[in-house]
Amino acid sequence: MMNTMTSALTVAIAVPLEAELVDQIRAVDPSVTVLYQPDLLPPERFPADHAGDPGFQRTAEQEERYWNMLNRAQVLYGFPNESPAGLARVAAENEHLQWVHAMAAGAGGAVKASGLDRKTLQKFQITTSAGVHALPLAEFAAMGILNGFKRTAELVRDQQAKTWPELRTPTRLVSGSRLVVAGLGEIGLETARLARALGMRVSGTKRTVEALEGIDAVTDNDGLAGLLTTADAVVNTLPGTQYTEKLFNRAMFAAMKPGTVFVNVGRGTVVDEEALLEALDNGQVSYACLDVFAVEPLPLNSPLWSHPQVLVSPHTSALSAAENRLIAERFCSNLRIFLDGGELPHLVDTIHFY
Repeated sequence: MMNTMTSALTVAIAVPLEAELVDQIRAVDPSVTVLYQPDLLPPERFPADHAGDPGFQRTAEQEERYWNMLNRAQVLYGFPNESPAGLARVAAENEHLQWVHAMAAGAGGAVKASGLDRKTLQKFQITTSAGVHALPLAEFAAMGILNGFKRTAELVRDQQAKTWPELRTPTRLVSGSRLVVAGLGEIGLETARLARALGMRVSGTKRTVEALEGIDAVTDNDGLAGLLTTADAVVNTLPGTQYTEKLFNRAMFAAMKPGTVFVNVGRGTVVDEEALLEALDNGQVSYACLDVFAVEPLPLNSPLWSHPQVLVSPHTSALSAAENRLIAERFCSNLRIFLDGGELPHLVDTIHFY
């Protein structure tokens, strides 16, 4: 769907955003009216805190102003209240809504959770901030690989116990090792770039199999097990869909070489966590660095919390102090495309929800 409007366009800022970045959006085109009322938005507790302080409460008058503002706009920057319920409400109330830009790289789950039907979802476009988070996620993945190869979990335990082992265990060289990236999209390719800089040889998977510069072999998910047989480390960047549900199951972990390092910066539902725990306990996986989980927050009774060879990160690896600026820059670029009648990039697939 392309923008065919010839009249002025109204953009409403639905989530917390710095005033200078709002001005950057205003500067895209003089025909654009940007609605921004900071008193209606919860204060950020940290950079890129899109949901804002949960203790923030609007008065009844502020709540009415907030929704009036959103319902006047053809374009929204952020989901209302940064929630699926907010998206569902604005879709029902705003009859001239054309485009919503999500703060998340993987907004498909939130769109699905909104419960909107296909007919409603076809009335407007939803774009994600995919790519904005590629570098911090890739850096986190590189950290996970290095942690596993350099035995940081054991080093931390020895330090806490004030133990200086008599037997000095050698670490593994990252350079010359093999990495498999499940999902060679923007995050996967950025991970591959950093891995190659460390001297790794990289292969991976992609829905559309094609040759990629710097990647030794590319296959689809059906060929993943074959790649895993020679991998020293595996990074998952895949989104959570019906086609990736528990893709990393017992068979996949069994296909890995003993001692493989596993990193997940995609979605937790891609991994069968019971199978991962078994692989950790039998040595197929020597170390797991996990930023995402099947259920979030990770339940207190999950064995992953206390496993000696697991690093648990609370789905924060994509966060960086530069995130708001990078998302605003992405939105400005998209806004220019939208105004010119072009096709927006990074649209949410409303069939598979990624």
